[in-house]
Amino acid sequence: MVEPFKSLRGQLLIDSGNLAGSFFSRTVVLLCQHSQEGAFGLTLNRSTEKTVGEMIVEDLPERICEQDLSIGGPVQAQAMSFLHSDDYLPDANVIPNLNLEHSLDELLELGGSFSVTQQVRIFAGYAGWGEGQLEDEMKRKAWVTHPASVDHVFAIPPGQLWRAVMIEMGGVHKLMADAPEDISWN
Repeated sequence: MVEPFKSLRGQLLIDSGNLAGSFFSRTVVLLCQHSQEGAFGLTLNRSTEKTVGEMIVEDLPERICEQDLSIGGPVQAQAMSFLHSDDYLPDANVIPNLNLEHSLDELLELGGSFSVTQQVRIFAGYAGWGEGQLEDEMKRKAWVTHPASVDHVFAIPPGQLWRAVMIEMGGVHKLMADAPEDISWN
């Protein structure tokens, strides 16, 4: 019997411990889009250690230039995506109050906004899966899922996110959060 498709959009994909040695080791990926044709996500806890202003040549507002540039994933490192949140974003396309955009014009518009509730994170590259690929990885238990929140994207420092989400999930995940990355170190 074929299981009906269930979109994971708005979920966090968290390395279950089975991705050691890969780009995705101890990563937290926000699934922004997921359909039967494939999935698109942004890795929330990998940084370029550069600011947007250092990496993008465009004339951007200072508020945007000062932002840290995150590594969204290993696919198309030159592709830019950004997540933005505002308390007044009724038609958000990822989770409530969180929108995904790819347009530089949108980024410029956001940079010129004076909304104090608005937050922006900018990513180079993305994580992508073809038809059935993510579902296969889920069956192999490469990932665990957890509902995403705006706080996961903006409030928790990226370097602490994997551990924080694992602790939030509790149980065996909490134990994994405190284990060394290489268990042979134990």
